[in-house]
Amino acid sequence: MKVIDIPPVWLLICLVFAWWLSGIAPELGFGAWARWAGPILVIGGIALMAAAIWQMNRAKTTLIPHQDPSALVTGGIFQYSRNPIYLGDALVLTGLILRWDAVLAVPLIPAFVWVIHARFIRHEERRLEEGFPSEFEAYRAATRRWI
Repeated sequence: MKVIDIPPVWLLICLVFAWWLSGIAPELGFGAWARWAGPILVIGGIALMAAAIWQMNRAKTTLIPHQDPSALVTGGIFQYSRNPIYLGDALVLTGLILRWDAVLAVPLIPAFVWVIHARFIRHEERRLEEGFPSEFEAYRAATRRWI
């Protein structure tokens, strides 16, 4: 069986693990603020992903991380973050960790970001450098990776 190596699978793995960890030490918790902050982060992350997906579809470029892009998207939400979909994924993960009071799962957030960077972002940026050398260099200089 071939493993599906795409960011949503990594997010799902982290979410399942976070949910499981939320039951390990229920006496630990973030407090009442996490009950409302968590859903706000989840909604914000989904909105960020939706905006980025809409812009990429509008530019007729791929959403699949292992494929070569046909366009460099730099407008809209992409003028604030080079990776708004991955940022949205991290916000969803953080929001659900907060909502579930999964204090033990907090290390999953930097671990998820590291995996996404190592498995996807580095390779995507290399393809963008090769496909749009001067445009990507200017974009990278003007726009942060995350926020």
